[in-house]
Amino acid sequence: MTRVKRGNVSRKRHKKLLSMVKGFRGAASLLFRTANQQNMKALRYSYANRRKKKRDFRRLWITRVNAAVRRYGTNYNEFMSYLKKFSIQLNRKVIAQLSICDPESFLQLILATKS
Repeated sequence: MTRVKRGNVSRKRHKKLLSMVKGFRGAASLLFRTANQQNMKALRYSYANRRKKKRDFRRLWITRVNAAVRRYGTNYNEFMSYLKKFSIQLNRKVIAQLSICDPESFLQLILATKS
């Protein structure tokens, strides 16, 4: 059986990983072993943060809606319960956008919940 030289395989694997970690600081973009560890850590963070992003945006929308409805003498909790009571099915993202981009229609929404 002939001898198999594995240098090309290793080099290809190393180059592939080092191209993935371009832009990392220091040895994390230069040395294979450190780069491999940092790449695995980065992939774990990106996986977790794709889920965290959804929580963060919901939190932002709630904060924006709360700030907007407080101008009209109510709070987020009461406002959302009135929306549910009057069967107004708008999600928090849309309500937050309304409060910023179209204050007149947002005011109409608040008046609809107060009546």
